[in-house]
Amino acid sequence: MRKVIGIGETVLDIIFKDDQPVGAVPGGSVFNGIISLGRAGINATFISETGNDRVGEKIIKFLKDNNVNADNINVYTNSKSPISLAFLNEHNDAEYIFYKDHPCDQLDFTYPDVQRDDVVMFGSYYAVNPVIRPQVSAFLDYARNRGAILYYDVNYRPSHQNEVMKLTSNILENLEYADIVRGSYEDFDVMFNIKDPDKVYNAEVSFYCKKFIYTHGKEPVSLHAEKLQKNYNVIKTETVSTIGAGDNFNAGFVYGLIKYGITKDMIDEGIDEENWDKLIACAQSFSGECCRSINNSVDKAFGDRMKKEMIEYKLQHTEE
Repeated sequence: MRKVIGIGETVLDIIFKDDQPVGAVPGGSVFNGIISLGRAGINATFISETGNDRVGEKIIKFLKDNNVNADNINVYTNSKSPISLAFLNEHNDAEYIFYKDHPCDQLDFTYPDVQRDDVVMFGSYYAVNPVIRPQVSAFLDYARNRGAILYYDVNYRPSHQNEVMKLTSNILENLEYADIVRGSYEDFDVMFNIKDPDKVYNAEVSFYCKKFIYTHGKEPVSLHAEKLQKNYNVIKTETVSTIGAGDNFNAGFVYGLIKYGITKDMIDEGIDEENWDKLIACAQSFSGECCRSINNSVDKAFGDRMKKEMIEYKLQHTEE
């Protein structure tokens, strides 16, 4: 069975609406997507670290309760687990304040088993943080050499804008590692001051990775691949919170890779338009579902439906 391995930060998101707390949910950029994949029946593992506190215990329990292997979560005795405050505006978009003991950043883990056509999801500041960069890049090397598909979500926050110059080499190296790159309007505006998706692809991405997905909130999703440029209208959704929307776009896309049997060889040869359409549809489905609640991931009922759809699809195409 193909696996998905996520590597990224863990955090407790405390969510505010009208300046009052309305929820506290374990989260993190890759974490949110991995939880959704676990709920959708995908064999999922997460690599990260937490502090030795109630927040860390809650995060590990949350992973296990959602069918995600937490064996590669390192608990550091003298470190506090990160917290973020997410303030929802009138459009239910979030502004963040992060509280993290960055001097304690470290990463010490045993590599999980990675086989050809497994998927590794990485991104956000975690994937470029200089303190843990040697361990992250070593794992990405290992996964690439094992024939895994590497999916990179840039997810570069404005809070790190003053570090762009220092981190550019790590960002470009991640683009080169990746088989598929997703980034948002905000990411490339912060990093390169470029807002047009065609210019982003041609000037910053295509030299390193030929498969690029550009998202911009309610605006159409822009796809660039070797022989294909296509826009996809975003499905209208009544949003409760947009926290995790991009993370779940990633989860849906990766779910699609496994559901439709998209392999590393198929990606290297060039995904055809029909399969791109199905992958983006899965991505939008997960993203839209996440926006319907205060949670950072799709709910369990949606995950159960995705499990059923996966089984039915596999049975139908096995019979054929």
